[in-house]
Amino acid sequence: MITSPAFAGKRWGVLGLARTGRAVAAALAASGGEVWAWDDGEAARASYEGALVDLNTADLTGLAAIVVSPGVPHSAPIFATAARYGVPVIGDTELFALSQPAARIVGITGTNGKSTTTALLHHLCATAGIPAAMGGNIGLPIMAQDPLPTGGVWVLELSSYQLEITHGLACVVAILTNITPDHLERHGTMSGYAGAKARLFSMQKPGSVAIVGKAAQAAWSVASGPVLLIEDVALPSPQSDWPALKGSHNLENARAAIAAARALGIADNVIARGLATYQALAHRMEPVGEKRGLLWVNDSKATNADSTAPALTAYPRIHWIAGGRPKLDTAGKANLSAILPHLGGVVGAYLIGEAAPMFAEQLQGQVPVTQSGTLAQAMADVLAAAKPGDVVLFSPAAASFDQYKDFEDRGAAFRAAVAAL
Repeated sequence: MITSPAFAGKRWGVLGLARTGRAVAAALAASGGEVWAWDDGEAARASYEGALVDLNTADLTGLAAIVVSPGVPHSAPIFATAARYGVPVIGDTELFALSQPAARIVGITGTNGKSTTTALLHHLCATAGIPAAMGGNIGLPIMAQDPLPTGGVWVLELSSYQLEITHGLACVVAILTNITPDHLERHGTMSGYAGAKARLFSMQKPGSVAIVGKAAQAAWSVASGPVLLIEDVALPSPQSDWPALKGSHNLENARAAIAAARALGIADNVIARGLATYQALAHRMEPVGEKRGLLWVNDSKATNADSTAPALTAYPRIHWIAGGRPKLDTAGKANLSAILPHLGGVVGAYLIGEAAPMFAEQLQGQVPVTQSGTLAQAMADVLAAAKPGDVVLFSPAAASFDQYKDFEDRGAAFRAAVAAL
């Protein structure tokens, strides 16, 4: 785990005792800090072995900070309570920054593509022999990871939730893959959401590198160092040489990772080798098998229309399984406008979950539509219609919570169903 003398001899609050909170509590205690931990869930408290203090009602005088899980919204009472006592509320990313003031950090945010960009850059560093670790919104909690040697690179995927409670994370390279409406129930407005993302650049020091898409760059002035536009990044090898990076969206993800790798001093021949050997993340354009003459691709991580749209351009004949709990725009509609221009290769749409009737209304007349209802029925409907050589793309363009625990659970269900064919 990551420890620091900066935590010693101080009292810290930790609110939320899932994986992240427990990693924070353990790191603070191992560093010689005193930890007051709390979770509003009784089961989480019962399984925790440290000191429990209800931070919602306790006298917080003297706490160095309260570390909250990213899912705790700013409207939660703990923020007002902490403010009355003059105690800062931070996340584990800020705690990491306090512990690693000299670290080489690449921060990656964006509405879509940040996980793939993070994993790809981590792989490029490993290909170059640079000690590297992934963290933030991906992999192990950051405070539970082993420290890196001098010269190592931390590659952090950072959500808007994490960034809005982070104040001192100075990234040598900061990447914004793209930004489209999302999480408006949390941030209220698009400007609020964009402002949370923009914090990644405002924390950079002069001379750092910012990598952004052209559309995103127009939203605000970014870092005081070099600004590289994703669309202008030259490729070290053709995309056809990268088997796990299909589609226009993965081309943009790769351009961002290539620019960051070059900023870290990695040579183009090494980058090209890394692009060719990269393996897709689970649930992100993940080929899960060829069965019944069809290629089955798991893109369960695509939880909104902007994420699904480029996936629909990756193959020439696609049977598209979509739906779930729709993400609504500011007008209260499940808007598929980002997808409609990209349906040329779609030979049929098979709709599931709560979104099925809303999606069907927008897709009628564009592609053949079947309201299947469930994933199992959608797969049966595909098998009745598909021809050998076709691709079955499970890219929901919706959240999973109507029928599944999360996108990973949903993707695992798809993978298991394909394996059973």
